Amino acid sequence: MIVFNLACEQDHTFEGWFASGEAFEQQHARGLVSCPICGDASIRKQVSAPRLNLGHTHAEHRDHKTGGEELQAYMGSEQMLIRQFKQFIMNNTENVGAAFAETARRMHYGEEAHRNIRGRVSREEAEELREEGIDTMSIPGGIFLDEGVQ
Repeated sequence: MIVFNLACEQDHTFEGWFASGEAFEQQHARGLVSCPICGDASIRKQVSAPRLNLGHTHAEHRDHKTGGEELQAYMGSEQMLIRQFKQFIMNNTENVGAAFAETARRMHYGEEAHRNIRGRVSREEAEELREEGIDTMSIPGGIFLDEGVQ
């Protein structure tokens, strides 16, 4: 199982649990994924850390006739997951750098179109955004050190 953070056009956020990323894409293309709050089928993935719901231990997976190989093929190594996460962030966000807090506020207050962004803020700025009801996610900077991402 893979869990995605999703949002509708009204910015209701929710989780979606799917057998795989491909299963999400297929269901989304067929209009089967909708917001549980308002029913909107215009759904987009939010930036989130990869999360797998394994439901049982690795030993139990090895005993399952297909689970062990499929899990290994999907997960690969820890480094592969980190690379996939980095690539997802890079492909699905716009780097606004030090203008992150300002850009997030403009989007939150409807002054600018909503989109996935990444950038840098101080702890104080991050706290101010939270107090204003603007959801953000912190990612340890070390994850991107080898690629120079800001």
